[in-house]
Amino acid sequence: MQIHPHSKFEHISNRHSQQGMQKLLNRLVSKMQRDELVRQTTNQLRESLQVDRVVLYYFYEQWFGQVTFESLISDEFSILGSTGADDCFNNEYAALYLAGRVNAIADIELEPIAPCHRDFLRSMQVRANLVVPILIPRGLWGLLVAHQCHKTHAWSPVDIELMQTAAHTLATDPNILES
Repeated sequence: MQIHPHSKFEHISNRHSQQGMQKLLNRLVSKMQRDELVRQTTNQLRESLQVDRVVLYYFYEQWFGQVTFESLISDEFSILGSTGADDCFNNEYAALYLAGRVNAIADIELEPIAPCHRDFLRSMQVRANLVVPILIPRGLWGLLVAHQCHKTHAWSPVDIELMQTAAHTLATDPNILES
């Protein structure tokens, strides 16, 4: 019996290894494309809205998430990695965003919001915010959020439409739908 250095088994093993590497490469490329789209979107929104900060709050588990992207006017406003107030975002809020709620607050000090919500916003130096859901067929993927930190901000219908358009663009991107 002869043993060939390049047996059939070795050929099959190499093919599976190459397929695995190709899958990994495809996932990495998809993630990079998704991240670049989010980065461009948050940067363009911050510049267009002329606000201090625009963030993407991504839900990695039902109603648990964190800020995974941010565009800042200054590094002092960074909240990257912030997970939010656990006791504030609950099923009631989630249901509102699942229904497409857009929340525009011109001044957190005057808005009738829950004390834990106001305290949470204060802790992130927020004075005004605009929140738009990113809805994909599976549900609430994330929140696109604009913050004005040092002063109030009256959100115009154009501001809201711009944020909604950006959220829709993200929600329909194949790389986001797969994540």
